[in-house]
Amino acid sequence: MDIVKIATDLYTSGFAWILQNPADAFLVVLFFTIVLAVVGVASISGNKGAVSRRLAGDTVSMGGMDAGPRLRYETRDGFWNELVGAIEKRVPLVDETNRSLVQRRLLQAGFAGPGVVRNYFAIRFFTTICLPLGFLLLAPMFGASLSNQKVLLVPLALCVIGLYLPSFWLSRRIASRQRAIAEGFPDALDMMVVCVEAGLGLDAAFNRVGSELVRAHPALATQFALVALELRAGKSRADALRNLGERVGLDDVIGFVTLLIQSDELGTSISQALSVHADEMRNKRMMRAEELAHKLPVKLTIPLIVFILPCMVTVILLPGIIGIVRVVLPALHGG
Repeated sequence: MDIVKIATDLYTSGFAWILQNPADAFLVVLFFTIVLAVVGVASISGNKGAVSRRLAGDTVSMGGMDAGPRLRYETRDGFWNELVGAIEKRVPLVDETNRSLVQRRLLQAGFAGPGVVRNYFAIRFFTTICLPLGFLLLAPMFGASLSNQKVLLVPLALCVIGLYLPSFWLSRRIASRQRAIAEGFPDALDMMVVCVEAGLGLDAAFNRVGSELVRAHPALATQFALVALELRAGKSRADALRNLGERVGLDDVIGFVTLLIQSDELGTSISQALSVHADEMRNKRMMRAEELAHKLPVKLTIPLIVFILPCMVTVILLPGIIGIVRVVLPALHGG
């Protein structure tokens, strides 16, 4: 009860003007929420840097051949960085124990750069604070009182939702990105087989395939362009390929990386290995499509039972029910 009393006193002393101007309070909270959300998402998206800042129209020439998309890193200094820096001086935002895991997930979601981990934790901090605070500010507009214990439980629930909402959004983005890469990966392998059989080396094949897939499969083109960029920077082929598997986190890509590394170390034909692996990827894509097609009748059973079957039963039985009501029931009452 002391907590309820303290919260009530704080509310009446600090936010009394909300009762007099609820519309103004709503607009203020809505404005700051939108500003923080837009600035946070723009900052974390602007720091993609090494992940496709300019995929189309910005290419470099290498030996007379199109070297694919140029990947650049851009830093943004502004209100968001100043705000996060000021908060970070007082509150430790980044969880150092989970930093590597969060950074790997951000890479798989398509975000890279020195500040994306801090921006992610900052966004989670703001969602955890702003959602319950916004509810406490807007509760009087709906006739709620902070003296009610049930109302005080809602900010706690909103705090938990704000804490896990960025992680849920990140998981959905990773799944969507991996699905897009899996759909375009067999086509990329076919193009790579053509390039290798035409006489290009593996490094040049990554570069060429990445430049050709910019419009059809931009996420996969970005990953291939990153591999070509790391190889040009002097990184070994095995390390560049392992980084590709870590950035994507997809079983098909990890198997492809393992195949190339083993073929390179054992000295086997890369062209033949790619041809076999490309056939396998096409078969797996066909099997996934057949699996989805076979699941369709089972999924249609629920709407069929819920929506269509009652209508059919009603249409079939309604004439008999009308006849019973008009003929049988009056006869029974008359008898």
